Amino acid sequence: MKLYLAGPDVFRPDAMAWADAARQLCAQFGHTALIPLDGVETTAPGIYHANIELIRNADAVLANLNPFRGCEPDSGTCVEVGFALALDKPVIGYLAEHENTVERVARIQGGPLENRAGRPVDRQGLHVEDFGLPLNLMLAVPAQIVVGGLAEALAHLPEGLRG
Repeated sequence: MKLYLAGPDVFRPDAMAWADAARQLCAQFGHTALIPLDGVETTAPGIYHANIELIRNADAVLANLNPFRGCEPDSGTCVEVGFALALDKPVIGYLAEHENTVERVARIQGGPLENRAGRPVDRQGLHVEDFGLPLNLMLAVPAQIVVGGLAEALAHLPEGLRG
């Protein structure tokens, strides 16, 4: 199967080495990795359209949904996940830590959250979703979320997509 690998890993200083290792890991599971770094596009519109085409050609999307530059996943990854879901493709997201949204926001902000009118709020006084989910409900409900990394996501592919 062809698996699109979404996530901020493309911004890593060792992104090409990461891509090679991810490709090898997917091959060990009997799959082909579709990685945004494999494209030849260099403009923002070109990269966007190339990535959309990779998602269209994928059988499933595996997404690194770890916090990126804050408390939430990378916004580009969220767009890719949403696009895959709109195409009715299976999405498996992975997180390094087992924690809910309230716990994650508190950890990243460096202390417990204040409660106002029975609802947790962040440092800016904004409500934090408190459904016990590991991510915003718009990601955690439609996507399967696993704790671990790419290997754990590969192990949780739906039966019909396993290598």
